[in-house]
Amino acid sequence: MLSLPLLLLLCVGSRGFPAISEPQEQDGDLDIVQKYLENYYHLKNEGKQIERQKGKGQVVEKLKEMQEFFGLKVTGKPDAATLKVMKQPRCGVPDVAQFVLTDGNPRWEKTHLTYRIENYTPDLPRADVDEAIEKAFQLWSNVTPLTFTKVFAGEADIMISFVSGDHRDNSPFDGPGGNLAHAFQPGPRIGGDAHFDEDETWTSNFRNYNLFRVAAHEFGHSLGLSHSTDIGALMYPSYFFSGEVQLNQDDISGIQTIYGPSANPSQPSGPQTPRVCDSKLTFDAVTTLRGEVMFFKDRFYMRVNSLYPEAELNFISVFWPRLPNGLEAAYEVAERDEVRFFKGNKYWAVQGQDVLPGYPKDIHRAFGFPATVKSINAAVSEEDTGKTYFFVANKYWRYDELKRSMDAGYPKMIAHDFPGIGNKVDAVFKKDGFFYFFHGTRQYKFDPKTKRVLTLRKANSWFNCREN
Repeated sequence: MLSLPLLLLLCVGSRGFPAISEPQEQDGDLDIVQKYLENYYHLKNEGKQIERQKGKGQVVEKLKEMQEFFGLKVTGKPDAATLKVMKQPRCGVPDVAQFVLTDGNPRWEKTHLTYRIENYTPDLPRADVDEAIEKAFQLWSNVTPLTFTKVFAGEADIMISFVSGDHRDNSPFDGPGGNLAHAFQPGPRIGGDAHFDEDETWTSNFRNYNLFRVAAHEFGHSLGLSHSTDIGALMYPSYFFSGEVQLNQDDISGIQTIYGPSANPSQPSGPQTPRVCDSKLTFDAVTTLRGEVMFFKDRFYMRVNSLYPEAELNFISVFWPRLPNGLEAAYEVAERDEVRFFKGNKYWAVQGQDVLPGYPKDIHRAFGFPATVKSINAAVSEEDTGKTYFFVANKYWRYDELKRSMDAGYPKMIAHDFPGIGNKVDAVFKKDGFFYFFHGTRQYKFDPKTKRVLTLRKANSWFNCREN
């Protein structure tokens, strides 16, 4: 007798700016805790409601499991951060570690699989749906021996449909938002099938829910993968769209554990999610933001927050979906409540979560850089003087924010005016009167008054890591 197929329900990532809100515990919070732990952490209560006090025994242990999975502070209590996660729409299967395979390690015993699109969403042209589905399968075939062929009639290995509400698979959808789609583990009949909630609005861009992104995740489940705790992995349970859809190295390692590598002589690899306590961590850009410090690396931002044991790590697109990945420099103009981000010869200005209209703009026309400057390595602004410093290769420029023009006599040599920090700057910010320069894995605390380096530490020393 077949076991009940395991399914995945994608959920929506939350968006808040810039600090994590702390919801107050309400009367219904204990019900939320109970249902959450029953559904996703196998809490068994035999029909009894958990006690109103903070709880002991199994409830505490299950809360700790949940907190550890999401990288929260492990307290065993339904604190603000825990309740925030529990109140978010989320996946419908138990949470598992890393790229753990679906329960029972199901897999297809053949490498040539078929799929059929049973019906189409009216949200997109049929050609767009076909392309999204084909590209989603291609992500997995690129790194495995698997091939996927579309058929137009009969029973395919993976049947794809757009449905809503109760669609007779014991896993009804819940209307707009929340659960976006689900897929079943490999196997006969419903095994491998993927269902998309027709009550959602499906798109081919960053708005609402990108079909390519969701389908690529679902097909990972159709092939036998379960959730990953790696937030950068395609198989992470929450929905994020950072402007590109790709397999993380965690996804590749997971799927190749089941089916082996592809036959390509040059094996593809995927990006790896930054680890905040990696002693070799480097940054692309750093900036202050409304009293906080935010660090940027590839597609991610990092920041220190009391609700997380190490540091908060998330996609840049969670705050700013219109910003590109791989930002190269950033600085805050505090008096305007504005942060400017740079990549190549373009820059964007944001206030809160909003990219200001008219951006991106050209750095040459806006700031007066010569044509020889192709990009900015780092930037920082002094609130008291209104001067902004731009670091490019081994030189720096100084810009007057009030006059909106470059100061005369620049560029100058970094090594001359900032002795001890080297000839190149990867990132910089100013806090409490000191500059903090980053180059590679090193961070230099610099006193602009005495022009001396005061301390030399690891780049990630701002995070709550045990060793740096």
